[in-house]
Amino acid sequence: MALNKLKFNSLNVTPAASQAIRFNSSANGLETASAGGSLVKIAATTASSSASISFTSGITSTYKEYIFTFNNMHPATNDTSFNINFSIDGGSNYNVAKTTTYYRSVHDEPDSYTALAYETSRDLAQGTGYQNLSSGIDADDDGSVSGYLHLFDPSNTTFVKHFISVTNAMVHANYCMTDFCGGYGNTTSAINAVNFKMTSGNIDSGTITMYGVT
Repeated sequence: MALNKLKFNSLNVTPAASQAIRFNSSANGLETASAGGSLVKIAATTASSSASISFTSGITSTYKEYIFTFNNMHPATNDTSFNINFSIDGGSNYNVAKTTTYYRSVHDEPDSYTALAYETSRDLAQGTGYQNLSSGIDADDDGSVSGYLHLFDPSNTTFVKHFISVTNAMVHANYCMTDFCGGYGNTTSAINAVNFKMTSGNIDSGTITMYGVT
């Protein structure tokens, strides 16, 4: 059966940028509405021998979801971990209690070793310390970690604050390691600041960008 092509003028809707077409509330006609799912860049910080990177503004009730991307975070210290913590007081304290899960997959360059394992030493059970997002990161000139983290509805004052992250790093000079972390900040207070740092040493270089999801 051939498909008929609708002419633009046969749709009784007014086109607008970043708008989609949907059925109206009566399900008897079409209307334009927000397309949804767009990313709005809020802030970006590039490290330069930085002890940590903090986002202390821009995390508000404006967005129900925030995405942080990590691009080539290079540690100053070899075999270290890249970590996150949350604050409910604008960054004065990063100590939100978290319960998390953590697992990883590994493959080496010579194709002689692979692994998929749960990492009990890297999860938290009501821990207020920093949560690992990646570990064993190589500090060689070409070593770094990249990835992303989703933080859901941080301004909600009814529910706990869920987050998930995926990172990939070069570790021990020739291993590809992908780490998966998920959990929740066990607080009904609004999370309004986020801090990233290495377990030891500075963040030598790399950029973290924060987006809001409409």
